[in-house]
Amino acid sequence: MPGGVYRIGLPRTDLNVTLDGVAIKPALALGSWLAFKPMGNEVTVMGDLVLTQEEINPVLTRLEQGGVEITALHSHLLRSSPATMYMHVHGQGEPAKLAAILREALNASRTPFGAETAGISPQAAAQASTTASTGSALDLDTAAIDRALGRKGKMNGGVYQVSVSRAEAVRDNGMEVPAAMGSAIAINFQPTGSGKAAIAGDFVLTANEVNPVIKALQSNGIEVAAVHNHMLMDEPRLFFMHFWANNDAHKLANGLRAALDQVETAKD
Repeated sequence: MPGGVYRIGLPRTDLNVTLDGVAIKPALALGSWLAFKPMGNEVTVMGDLVLTQEEINPVLTRLEQGGVEITALHSHLLRSSPATMYMHVHGQGEPAKLAAILREALNASRTPFGAETAGISPQAAAQASTTASTGSALDLDTAAIDRALGRKGKMNGGVYQVSVSRAEAVRDNGMEVPAAMGSAIAINFQPTGSGKAAIAGDFVLTANEVNPVIKALQSNGIEVAAVHNHMLMDEPRLFFMHFWANNDAHKLANGLRAALDQVETAKD
Protein backbone atom coordinates (compact mmCIF):
# COMPACT_ATOMS: atom_id res chain seq x y z
CA MET A 1 0.00 0.00 0.00
CA PRO A 2 2.38 2.77 -1.17
CA GLY A 3 1.17 6.11 0.17
CA GLY A 4 -1.94 4.52 1.65
CA VAL A 5 -3.04 3.28 -1.78
CA TYR A 6 -3.87 -0.40 -2.39
CA ARG A 7 -2.36 -1.06 -5.81
CA ILE A 8 -2.78 -4.28 -7.79
CA GLY A 9 -0.56 -5.08 -10.77
CA LEU A 10 -1.96 -7.14 -13.63
CA PRO A 11 0.93 -7.58 -16.10
CA ARG A 12 -0.07 -8.77 -19.57
CA THR A 13 2.24 -11.80 -19.44
CA ASP A 14 -0.01 -13.46 -22.04
CA LEU A 15 1.02 -11.02 -24.78
CA ASN A 16 4.10 -11.36 -26.99
CA VAL A 17 4.60 -7.77 -28.14
CA THR A 18 7.62 -6.61 -30.14
CA LEU A 19 8.71 -3.11 -31.10
CA ASP A 20 11.64 -2.43 -33.43
CA GLY A 21 12.80 -6.01 -32.86
CA VAL A 22 12.65 -5.77 -29.05
CA ALA A 23 10.45 -8.26 -27.16
CA ILE A 24 8.65 -6.00 -24.68
CA LYS A 25 8.66 -7.20 -21.07
CA PRO A 26 5.39 -6.52 -19.20
CA ALA A 27 7.21 -4.26 -16.70
CA LEU A 28 8.47 -2.05 -19.53
CA ALA A 29 5.13 -1.10 -21.12
CA LEU A 30 2.51 -3.84 -20.66
CA GLY A 31 1.60 -3.50 -16.99
CA SER A 32 -2.10 -3.07 -16.28
CA TRP A 33 -2.81 -1.80 -12.77
CA LEU A 34 -5.64 -0.73 -10.48
CA ALA A 35 -5.16 1.49 -7.42
CA PHE A 36 -7.71 1.89 -4.62
CA LYS A 37 -7.70 4.84 -2.20
CA PRO A 38 -9.97 4.94 0.89
CA MET A 39 -12.55 7.73 0.88
CA GLY A 40 -14.57 7.36 4.09
CA ASN A 41 -16.61 4.16 3.82
CA GLU A 42 -15.97 4.01 0.08
CA VAL A 43 -12.92 3.90 -2.17
CA THR A 44 -11.84 5.69 -5.31
CA VAL A 45 -10.21 3.50 -7.94
CA MET A 46 -8.02 4.62 -10.80
CA GLY A 47 -6.17 2.44 -13.23
CA ASP A 48 -4.63 1.77 -16.60
CA LEU A 49 -5.70 -1.37 -18.48
CA VAL A 50 -3.54 -2.77 -21.30
CA LEU A 51 -5.82 -4.22 -23.96
CA THR A 52 -5.67 -5.59 -27.47
CA GLN A 53 -7.90 -3.89 -30.01
CA GLU A 54 -10.52 -6.63 -30.00
CA GLU A 55 -10.74 -6.49 -26.20
CA ILE A 56 -11.52 -2.77 -25.99
CA ASN A 57 -15.26 -2.62 -26.53
CA PRO A 58 -16.22 -5.74 -24.54
CA VAL A 59 -14.27 -4.38 -21.54
CA LEU A 60 -15.53 -0.83 -22.04
CA THR A 61 -19.17 -1.96 -22.23
CA ARG A 62 -18.97 -3.86 -18.94
CA LEU A 63 -17.25 -0.95 -17.19
CA GLU A 64 -19.86 1.52 -18.42
CA GLN A 65 -22.69 -0.76 -17.33
CA GLY A 66 -21.12 -1.01 -13.88
CA GLY A 67 -20.71 2.76 -13.48
CA VAL A 68 -16.92 2.88 -13.88
CA GLU A 69 -15.82 5.87 -15.96
CA ILE A 70 -13.47 5.71 -18.94
CA THR A 71 -11.14 8.71 -18.71
CA ALA A 72 -8.86 7.96 -21.67
CA LEU A 73 -8.27 5.41 -24.43
CA HIS A 74 -5.17 5.61 -26.57
CA SER A 75 -1.85 4.06 -27.55
CA HIS A 76 1.44 4.45 -25.65
CA LEU A 77 3.67 2.78 -28.27
CA LEU A 78 4.26 3.19 -32.00
CA ARG A 79 4.83 0.29 -34.43
CA SER A 80 4.29 -2.39 -31.77
CA SER A 81 3.06 -5.78 -32.95
CA PRO A 82 0.46 -6.69 -31.97
CA ALA A 83 -0.80 -3.18 -31.26
CA THR A 84 -1.82 -2.50 -27.67
CA MET A 85 -4.22 0.13 -26.37
CA TYR A 86 -4.42 1.65 -22.89
CA MET A 87 -7.73 2.31 -21.14
CA HIS A 88 -7.66 4.62 -18.12
CA VAL A 89 -10.49 4.19 -15.64
CA HIS A 90 -11.98 5.94 -12.60
CA GLY A 91 -14.67 4.85 -10.18
CA GLN A 92 -15.97 5.41 -6.69
CA GLY A 93 -18.07 3.22 -4.43
CA GLU A 94 -18.11 0.23 -2.10
CA PRO A 95 -14.77 -1.64 -2.42
CA ALA A 96 -16.02 -5.18 -3.05
CA LYS A 97 -18.66 -4.02 -5.52
CA LEU A 98 -16.13 -1.98 -7.49
CA ALA A 99 -13.67 -4.87 -7.51
CA ALA A 100 -16.38 -7.23 -8.80
CA ILE A 101 -17.26 -4.82 -11.63
CA LEU A 102 -13.61 -4.47 -12.61
CA ARG A 103 -13.03 -8.23 -12.49
CA GLU A 104 -16.09 -8.91 -14.64
CA ALA A 105 -14.92 -6.32 -17.17
CA LEU A 106 -11.41 -7.75 -17.31
CA ASN A 107 -12.85 -11.22 -17.77
CA ALA A 108 -13.85 -9.95 -21.23
CA SER A 109 -10.10 -9.74 -21.97
CA ARG A 110 -7.33 -12.31 -21.69
CA THR A 111 -5.72 -10.47 -18.78
CA PRO A 112 -4.07 -13.11 -16.54
CA PHE A 113 -5.08 -13.28 -12.86
CA GLY A 114 -2.11 -15.01 -11.25
CA ALA A 115 -1.70 -17.31 -14.22
CA GLU A 116 1.83 -16.08 -14.81
CA THR A 117 3.03 -18.08 -11.77
CA ALA A 118 0.79 -21.09 -12.22
CA GLY A 119 2.73 -24.34 -12.16
CA ILE A 120 5.90 -22.78 -10.72
CA SER A 121 7.24 -24.40 -7.57
CA PRO A 122 7.56 -22.22 -4.42
CA GLN A 123 11.34 -22.63 -4.65
CA ALA A 124 11.45 -21.42 -8.26
CA ALA A 125 9.12 -18.53 -7.48
CA ALA A 126 11.32 -17.51 -4.54
CA GLN A 127 14.44 -17.67 -6.71
CA ALA A 128 12.80 -15.57 -9.41
CA SER A 129 11.74 -13.02 -6.81
CA THR A 130 15.26 -12.83 -5.39
CA THR A 131 16.79 -12.36 -8.83
CA ALA A 132 14.30 -9.60 -9.65
CA SER A 133 14.98 -7.78 -6.39
CA THR A 134 18.76 -8.00 -6.46
CA GLY A 135 19.12 -7.42 -10.17
CA SER A 136 21.88 -10.03 -10.37
CA ALA A 137 20.69 -11.14 -13.79
CA LEU A 138 20.14 -7.62 -15.18
CA ASP A 139 22.68 -6.62 -17.83
CA LEU A 140 22.54 -2.92 -16.98
CA ASP A 141 24.72 -0.43 -15.10
CA THR A 142 21.98 0.83 -12.80
CA ALA A 143 24.42 2.89 -10.71
CA ALA A 144 25.32 4.94 -13.79
CA ILE A 145 21.61 5.41 -14.55
CA ASP A 146 21.01 6.59 -10.98
CA ARG A 147 23.84 9.11 -11.25
CA ALA A 148 22.62 10.47 -14.58
CA LEU A 149 19.00 10.81 -13.46
CA GLY A 150 19.80 11.95 -9.93
CA ARG A 151 17.30 9.40 -8.62
CA LYS A 152 17.43 5.79 -7.55
CA GLY A 153 15.25 3.17 -9.21
CA LYS A 154 14.29 -0.42 -8.48
CA MET A 155 14.17 -3.77 -10.28
CA ASN A 156 10.87 -5.22 -11.41
CA GLY A 157 10.43 -8.13 -13.79
CA GLY A 158 13.77 -7.69 -15.54
CA VAL A 159 13.23 -3.93 -15.93
CA TYR A 160 14.86 -1.05 -14.03
CA GLN A 161 12.14 1.42 -13.03
CA VAL A 162 12.51 5.00 -11.83
CA SER A 163 9.58 7.04 -10.48
CA VAL A 164 9.76 10.84 -10.18
CA SER A 165 6.99 12.80 -8.46
CA ARG A 166 5.93 16.29 -9.52
CA ALA A 167 6.64 19.20 -7.19
CA GLU A 168 3.00 20.14 -6.64
CA ALA A 169 0.15 18.01 -5.34
CA VAL A 170 -2.00 16.61 -8.15
CA ARG A 171 -5.77 16.48 -7.69
CA ASP A 172 -8.56 14.93 -9.70
CA ASN A 173 -12.12 16.07 -8.97
CA GLY A 174 -10.81 17.50 -5.68
CA MET A 175 -9.09 14.27 -4.53
CA GLU A 176 -5.32 14.19 -4.14
CA VAL A 177 -3.81 11.73 -6.61
CA PRO A 178 -0.63 10.19 -5.14
CA ALA A 179 2.18 8.75 -7.22
CA ALA A 180 0.82 5.21 -6.85
CA MET A 181 -2.35 6.30 -8.69
CA GLY A 182 -0.47 7.51 -11.76
CA SER A 183 0.60 11.09 -11.04
CA ALA A 184 4.36 10.42 -11.16
CA ILE A 185 6.78 10.37 -14.09
CA ALA A 186 7.63 6.76 -15.00
CA ILE A 187 10.98 5.85 -16.60
CA ASN A 188 11.74 2.21 -17.46
CA PHE A 189 14.93 0.59 -18.78
CA GLN A 190 14.92 -2.91 -20.31
CA PRO A 191 18.41 -4.19 -21.18
CA THR A 192 18.84 -5.21 -24.81
CA GLY A 193 22.52 -6.28 -24.69
CA SER A 194 26.00 -4.71 -25.08
CA GLY A 195 25.19 -1.85 -22.70
CA LYS A 196 22.04 -0.89 -24.58
CA ALA A 197 18.52 -0.57 -23.23
CA ALA A 198 15.01 -0.02 -24.51
CA ILE A 199 13.31 2.79 -22.63
CA ALA A 200 9.61 3.54 -22.27
CA GLY A 201 7.35 5.36 -19.85
CA ASP A 202 5.77 8.77 -19.56
CA PHE A 203 6.48 12.30 -18.41
CA VAL A 204 3.71 14.05 -16.47
CA LEU A 205 3.69 17.67 -17.60
CA THR A 206 1.90 20.98 -17.34
CA ALA A 207 1.13 22.75 -20.61
CA ASN A 208 4.17 25.02 -20.54
CA GLU A 209 6.50 22.03 -20.03
CA VAL A 210 5.29 19.99 -23.03
CA ASN A 211 7.36 21.50 -25.83
CA PRO A 212 10.59 22.01 -23.84
CA VAL A 213 10.47 18.29 -22.95
CA ILE A 214 9.76 17.33 -26.58
CA LYS A 215 12.81 19.34 -27.64
CA ALA A 216 15.02 17.75 -24.95
CA LEU A 217 13.94 14.22 -25.89
CA GLN A 218 14.31 14.68 -29.63
CA SER A 219 17.71 16.33 -29.18
CA ASN A 220 18.87 13.15 -27.47
CA GLY A 221 17.49 10.62 -29.95
CA ILE A 222 14.43 9.69 -27.89
CA GLU A 223 11.17 9.26 -29.78
CA VAL A 224 7.98 10.92 -28.58
CA ALA A 225 5.26 8.27 -28.98
CA ALA A 226 2.20 10.08 -27.62
CA VAL A 227 0.98 13.22 -25.84
CA HIS A 228 -2.44 13.06 -24.20
CA ASN A 229 -4.46 13.24 -20.98
CA HIS A 230 -5.15 10.41 -18.52
CA MET A 231 -7.62 12.20 -16.22
CA LEU A 232 -10.73 14.33 -16.78
CA MET A 233 -10.83 16.74 -13.82
CA ASP A 234 -7.15 17.07 -12.93
CA GLU A 235 -5.63 20.14 -11.28
CA PRO A 236 -3.25 21.29 -12.60
CA ARG A 237 -4.20 20.15 -16.10
CA LEU A 238 -1.66 17.47 -16.97
CA PHE A 239 -0.33 16.02 -20.19
CA PHE A 240 1.31 12.59 -20.36
CA MET A 241 4.14 12.25 -22.84
CA HIS A 242 5.17 8.69 -23.72
CA PHE A 243 8.60 7.96 -25.15
CA TRP A 244 10.67 5.18 -26.70
CA ALA A 245 14.26 4.48 -27.70
CA ASN A 246 16.71 1.59 -27.86
CA ASN A 247 20.30 2.74 -27.55
CA ASP A 248 23.25 3.03 -25.17
CA ALA A 249 21.69 3.07 -21.70
CA HIS A 250 23.95 5.77 -20.27
CA LYS A 251 23.36 8.04 -23.28
CA LEU A 252 19.61 7.59 -22.92
CA ALA A 253 19.75 8.28 -19.18
CA ASN A 254 21.52 11.57 -19.90
CA GLY A 255 18.85 12.44 -22.46
CA LEU A 256 16.08 11.67 -19.98
CA ARG A 257 17.84 13.83 -17.39
CA ALA A 258 17.85 16.72 -19.87
CA ALA A 259 14.09 16.29 -20.19
CA LEU A 260 13.60 16.02 -16.40
CA ASP A 261 15.44 19.32 -16.01
CA GLN A 262 12.54 20.98 -17.88
CA VAL A 263 9.99 19.76 -15.33
CA GLU A 264 9.03 21.00 -11.85
CA THR A 265 9.76 17.81 -9.93
CA ALA A 266 9.76 17.08 -6.22
CA LYS A 267 13.09 17.46 -4.45
CA ASP A 268 14.48 14.30 -2.89
